[in-house]
Amino acid sequence: MSEAAKILVIDDETAIIDTLRILLKREGFEVHTAIGGREGLERLGEVRPDVVLSDVRMPGVGGLEILMAARELDPTLPVILMTAQASLQTAIRAVNEGAFYYIQKPFANDELVAICRRAAESRQLKVENQALKSEIRRRDRSDTIRPIGKSRRFLDVLRMAETVAPTDSTVLITGESGTGKEVLSRYLHERSERVDGPFVSINCGALPETLLESELFGHVKGSFTGAVRDKQGLFVAARGGTFFLDEVGEMSPAIQVKLLRALQEREVIPVGATETIPVDVRIIAATNKDLEEEIRRGNFRSDLYYRLNVITLLLPPLRDRAEDVPILADYFLQRFAGSRGKEVARLSPDALAALQAYEWPGNVRELENALERAVVLTPDGEIPPPPSRRESRSGWWSRWCRTGSRPTRRWRSSSGRTSSGCSSRRGATSPAPPRCWGSIRPRCTGS
Repeated sequence: MSEAAKILVIDDETAIIDTLRILLKREGFEVHTAIGGREGLERLGEVRPDVVLSDVRMPGVGGLEILMAARELDPTLPVILMTAQASLQTAIRAVNEGAFYYIQKPFANDELVAICRRAAESRQLKVENQALKSEIRRRDRSDTIRPIGKSRRFLDVLRMAETVAPTDSTVLITGESGTGKEVLSRYLHERSERVDGPFVSINCGALPETLLESELFGHVKGSFTGAVRDKQGLFVAARGGTFFLDEVGEMSPAIQVKLLRALQEREVIPVGATETIPVDVRIIAATNKDLEEEIRRGNFRSDLYYRLNVITLLLPPLRDRAEDVPILADYFLQRFAGSRGKEVARLSPDALAALQAYEWPGNVRELENALERAVVLTPDGEIPPPPSRRESRSGWWSRWCRTGSRPTRRWRSSSGRTSSGCSSRRGATSPAPPRCWGSIRPRCTGS
């Protein structure tokens, strides 16, 4: 070891402490001591040792409590337990709680020194491994794939996201359904200092109130019918990482109150419990609702809104990002081809023009699904366009265009004809589209 490993010796007998101090100091350790378990708990945070050597049976606070406190402080901290009154049950519990070694008194000095050396080496390897992983992630962070887009509005959102990502500030992502709110939340996590921690997400609108409360905060055994064992909540599971609350505007008033308290106090109370559990998470929330309007209607708490609305990122709809459609389409086509082991499908010029002319009410999600359908149902390598206006006969476009509507865009087909996806004539009809396009229709404006 290049530097002397710090070892904290905890025992309620001063004679044993003195003996171990002399022995371990002679062997090159930096020795710190604590008389009794209570002093040992205090010294844990002060010393930040590399190894803990503790007696099991001590008045007040015993060795197993020291072990749990050490594991909570640092899961990689090795704890060696020693006792003169060994029992199988105590040994099993110590191992289950994560003790590095369990040794019985009296012991040979050489044996104890060898165990302490192994514990210090194990600790050093874990610390170096974590440091190496963090450095690799730090270097890779600059190479993290950015969400795809080149439109000015979208790039403005990305620049703001990259600015706030390294902080712990709460972020509220708003935008229509399918604009990529969860993709952006993962990008925030990957660019943050919490990248080594977990990314946990939940859709708040997908669960009933009672189940959502249990998922968020956890519950204890017997707290309600069916609670046959303790359950850890997602706030605790996300400790040290990022917790993404999708569709936060769908929460009931009762859950909103509990969420507000968790954000204010940084602690949660599981259902049926009386003791709080501290949490250390970065909150990212998302919604496709106008929360200010929901507040006026009495559906959302204003105090919770102000807690969530620290940093707001508004994702623009795809209809306002027409220049992003070609690069998104290219990305999806390559991904689908790679997952199916087939040649990358090509979009004909007319097909690409049709994609850019469509309004995409389902945004990026709809574009992804439409292209996947096109790849699956296109037998050859080129995806055809939807039918042009001149070919319209059966009402395909007219189902999406009101009477007298005009196309927002026109494009020139490969044959030189000017084409449009919808007709301005009342009752205009069009033939069924090629199967690969499914429900794609061009954008239209009503009269």
